[in-house]
Amino acid sequence: MKWHLGQAVPQLGYERVPMRLRAFLDGDPALDTQRGVLVWEPRRIVPMYAVPERDLLVGVEPTDPPPEPPDLDALPRILGPDSFEPHTTPGTIVDLVTSTRRVARAGFRPDDRDLAGLVVLDFPALDRWLAEDEELVGHPHDPFKRIDVLSCHRRIEVSLDGNVLASSDNVLSLFETHLPGRYYIPPDDVVSALLSPSETRSTCAYKGHASYFSTTDGRPEGRDIAWTYPLPLADALRARDHVAFWNERTDIRVDGELQRRPVTPWSPPAEQANANAERLEFG
Repeated sequence: MKWHLGQAVPQLGYERVPMRLRAFLDGDPALDTQRGVLVWEPRRIVPMYAVPERDLLVGVEPTDPPPEPPDLDALPRILGPDSFEPHTTPGTIVDLVTSTRRVARAGFRPDDRDLAGLVVLDFPALDRWLAEDEELVGHPHDPFKRIDVLSCHRRIEVSLDGNVLASSDNVLSLFETHLPGRYYIPPDDVVSALLSPSETRSTCAYKGHASYFSTTDGRPEGRDIAWTYPLPLADALRARDHVAFWNERTDIRVDGELQRRPVTPWSPPAEQANANAERLEFG
């Protein structure tokens, strides 16, 4: 089921958004709507917000000259949330226009008749998003995704190349739809002498802004091997300041039993290359 649910839909899909959505550009209101729609373009696993053009508080003009349509045959089977383009359904790319500037290619009018009058928006092209009065970060929330943070008192040991990086029997297990379960370990149970903060930062729409750690030996295998959420969002509030390690890149033992490394986009390239050969195993 995880494999099936994690696949990008082959056809255009949409779902109405029940809450009020607002966004800002250069500090000024850019949209205010209670008629938002989540749109999944073909091959995309993360939705984008679309809003009625009449609810936009900025101008909308077709991009000039219009971009060439993408070569769909050359695109990956699944497109992540990192870019607004390419668009995999027919439509018109548009600019958002204010009195002081033009935000190029920040919108998209799908040709689909069910989405007539809507403009799909590039989430990071706008400064700030609110759902009701709550801040949104990263990308739109998927209503079919959830996070559970559960207490776990099994003995969890994390090591890399034989060096124990953390060991605890008081961890938090974080389960996120489509992703491997992660163990969030109290900072006192992490071997801090073997880790140093890195400059890497990332944003999760559900957990917030993460800061990373690398191993102090400087080896490529230990780069950005762990992360923490100093100020997590509500879904991950219990995991504040705890440290998680990549299951894909470390050896994790649960009550002494070595766990199989999952194969995901964050796995070493050699393991990703064999992903198609992976089979679900029970027992």
